Amino acid sequence: MQSRWHVYMVRCADDTLYTGIAVDVQRRVDEHNGQGRRGARYTRGRRPVCLCYVESCASRAEALRREAAIKKLSRAAKKQLFANVRAQDRS
Repeated sequence: MQSRWHVYMVRCADDTLYTGIAVDVQRRVDEHNGQGRRGARYTRGRRPVCLCYVESCASRAEALRREAAIKKLSRAAKKQLFANVRAQDRS
C-alpha cells in the first residue's frame, strides 16, 4: 500500500505562509503548533498556525516537486491558490 502525500500551506500568527509536505497533514499542523517534538523552526516563533491549503499528490517525489513550485510563487499567487479552493467549496 502506498502512502498518500500532501502539500499543505499554513498561515502563521504573523500572517506569513509556510509550505510543507506530509502524509498526515493534521498531525503535522499540530506539530507546528507545538504538540509533539517536531515542527519547523520557522513556525516555532510564529504560533499559532492554521491550515489554509492542502493538495494531494501521488508520491513523495511529486509532493516535493509541487512544494518547490508553490514556494516559488508570489504571496499573491499563493493566496489565490487557497481562495480558489474556498470558492470551489462554496459551489
